Amino acid sequence: MEFEYHARRAVPALRPFLGALTGYAYRGEPPELHRGLPSRYLTIVISLDEPLGVAWPGEPVDKFHTLVGGLHSIAVRIGNSPNTAGIQLALTPAGSRALLGVPPGELGSLVINLDDVLGRPARLLAEQLRAEESWSRRFDLLEHLLLTSWRDEPAPQPRAELSWVWRRLCETAGGVGVQVLAREVGWSRRHLSERFRAEYGLAPKVVARVMRFEQAVGRLKRQPGTRLADLAADLGYSDQAHLTREWHSIAGCSPRQWMAEELPSVQDAPGEALTESGV
Repeated sequence: MEFEYHARRAVPALRPFLGALTGYAYRGEPPELHRGLPSRYLTIVISLDEPLGVAWPGEPVDKFHTLVGGLHSIAVRIGNSPNTAGIQLALTPAGSRALLGVPPGELGSLVINLDDVLGRPARLLAEQLRAEESWSRRFDLLEHLLLTSWRDEPAPQPRAELSWVWRRLCETAGGVGVQVLAREVGWSRRHLSERFRAEYGLAPKVVARVMRFEQAVGRLKRQPGTRLADLAADLGYSDQAHLTREWHSIAGCSPRQWMAEELPSVQDAPGEALTESGV
């Protein structure tokens, strides 16, 4: 199976809100299963042909021509669909407010139609992207619409303490404890956890787990020969067994199973995009 992958860094005005713009296309049948792994990003996907099938573990498959997925702590299953091409955006929590007009907490652990958030602009965007054949022109069109059409007024910004805690978690890849964060902002641990969950959709302890997992995923994508025991030690897991338990809990499989089933399909992806997971 041939896999075509395209990525471009967002223009400077959009970089606080987006990771890379990525496009994918399968030549032939798409894989039966792909795991949409949790990360620090929300996800927007716009299909360029058939609707994309998405299911939470144990739940039925829903089909989407366009979707937005909030922050989540377990992998979603992507498949059971003839979809072969689309564009994916990695959206920061700040981008949820600025570009979608909603706090990321309202989308936490959800996958919904982008139309339900943006209405007619999302439908027009999907139609225009499908009419283009050049990936570069698709990215140009997407950036133009993001800059000019989606939101005239961003939603109100979160408390400064919450934004600061989010930045600290990102800077340390989840390596700072909740009690430390609470002390640094002058809040109780309970108050911080409640306010943080309301804003982002996940508790800070859960976000820390996801960010450490995300770091492990990125390392295995870039350096697939890494020994799991070394990876566990480098990222602060107590041992390899602890790393494997976390993978089962978050991804629904072991690191070795994920590498065998899915790693070959991303080996040609650009380096920046390799660090960005999501739906």
